[in-house]
Amino acid sequence: MHIRTKFDPWQHLRAAACDGTTQGSDLDRRSFTRGALAAAALVALPAGRLWAAMEGPADIPAQLDAVGLDGKPVVLTAAEVRELRAALKGPLLLSADEGYDAARRIWNPAFNRRPALIARCANAQDVAHAVNFARTHALRTAVRAGGHSMSGQSAPEGGLMIDVSPMRSLQVDAKRRWVKAQGGALLGEVDRAMQAVGLATTLGTATDTGIAGLTLGGGIGRLMRRHGLAIDNLLGVDVVTADGRLLHASEQENADLFWGLRGGGGNFGIATSFQYRLHPLAHKVLTGYKVFPISQARSVCIAAAELGAKAPDELMVAFGLVNALGEGMPAGRYAVAGFDYCGEDPAAGLKLLEPMAKLGKPLFDTVAAVTYLEAQGAVGAANSVVPDASSNTTRQWMESGFLDNTPDVLFDEMIRRFEVVPPDLEAGATLGQVGGAVARVKRDATAYWNRPAAYDYLGYTSWKDPSQDELGGRISREVWSGIQPFTTGYYVNTMPSANSQRLMATYGDNYPRLQALKGKYDPQNLFRLNANIRPATARN
Repeated sequence: MHIRTKFDPWQHLRAAACDGTTQGSDLDRRSFTRGALAAAALVALPAGRLWAAMEGPADIPAQLDAVGLDGKPVVLTAAEVRELRAALKGPLLLSADEGYDAARRIWNPAFNRRPALIARCANAQDVAHAVNFARTHALRTAVRAGGHSMSGQSAPEGGLMIDVSPMRSLQVDAKRRWVKAQGGALLGEVDRAMQAVGLATTLGTATDTGIAGLTLGGGIGRLMRRHGLAIDNLLGVDVVTADGRLLHASEQENADLFWGLRGGGGNFGIATSFQYRLHPLAHKVLTGYKVFPISQARSVCIAAAELGAKAPDELMVAFGLVNALGEGMPAGRYAVAGFDYCGEDPAAGLKLLEPMAKLGKPLFDTVAAVTYLEAQGAVGAANSVVPDASSNTTRQWMESGFLDNTPDVLFDEMIRRFEVVPPDLEAGATLGQVGGAVARVKRDATAYWNRPAAYDYLGYTSWKDPSQDELGGRISREVWSGIQPFTTGYYVNTMPSANSQRLMATYGDNYPRLQALKGKYDPQNLFRLNANIRPATARN
């Protein structure tokens, strides 16, 4: 269970997947405006109508100033830009073009960046054209899919944004139990298509997240303890590599690339489609949270950890501290325990939660049996179009790290550190259970190394006033500084760390193999706006 802000904070935390060149990402915005806003409706149009919906491209300047991979200025000529625009089926947007501002926006408004060019890709060939252009001109390059990049890396200042969000077709084969979806598809779309035939697979928990970044970084979700991570259910990936080739990667074809794509983030190319293995799930699931006074924080953490240690694969436990601002529940600090049970009988799940009764009656209790789509927040067609990122005014900061165990001293430190959070800053310090099927996959079977982790810590702050930008980041880091010594590596779909030691701890003994793979598929390090694995041959 991943409780959301307003009030269910873990839903957006568990889903968090950095977009950047990890492509996708996953902060839930259920509370944000959705609907057929002009920009959202535009990106939902069939690819062949993308230009038809616009008034037409603005004039291309004689010279277009851009930023290179090395951060230095690059000047593009009108002829070069015109050639790329002519090659694309989808539109190539410059700052003066209609739709540019909507396309450049990402979900975290703390990052308000202006790419020199935005390639709104209609198909894989468009992606290849854009990649070739970026490589030829050594442009700073990022990928936008779901647009949920917490660290802003899907919007490159002065660079080329390769936007795959228009690429969202999908198909389900119920008989052979697989789904294939293009890289711009959202979780809710895939969930609804799977559930229409009584099937599901592990994806995130935030319905308007893009599948791409979520999957490439590992893919945490409420089914993972039973069925593994999203990457453990991947059957194949179509990907455009840095040399502009469109390759299919699977256990049978380009197996080395398939290994790296499963957990290596966006380091090896731009995924244009994913094929996942599906599992029967037509019954109701148990989901919800119990909220207690902050004075019970230590006992809540201990009781939830004890429950998690004995939990079967069907049950996932999360717990921690939140500071709510009064949207969805009274303002204040709380201790929270959340639960997801995907077994066939929700009553059996309720019985598993009985040990929590020793904590007394909670202030709030939302645990209930619901459909899987209800649990995922994917009921109806609320996400039939890509939500307009400019509708979100909530700015955020996030920290993450894996924990092999949860000693009581960790809880003491977490509670003590959380005291620095001011009353007017929405915040959380949470532990989400991993383990189960995730831990039974060998550490070197995929790029994702931290298989034995028992929990994943995710701390966040969120605010609306830009004057709090410095405060929001600082508070998250202050709380994190007390938690970090207990952790090993981190989930790369959160805020990518510039600390090379943390990155190497994230990939462990897989790191040298990943460096070699990076050298094979992206020696120029074109795809670097991510939890970056740098080959020895990469130019800075």
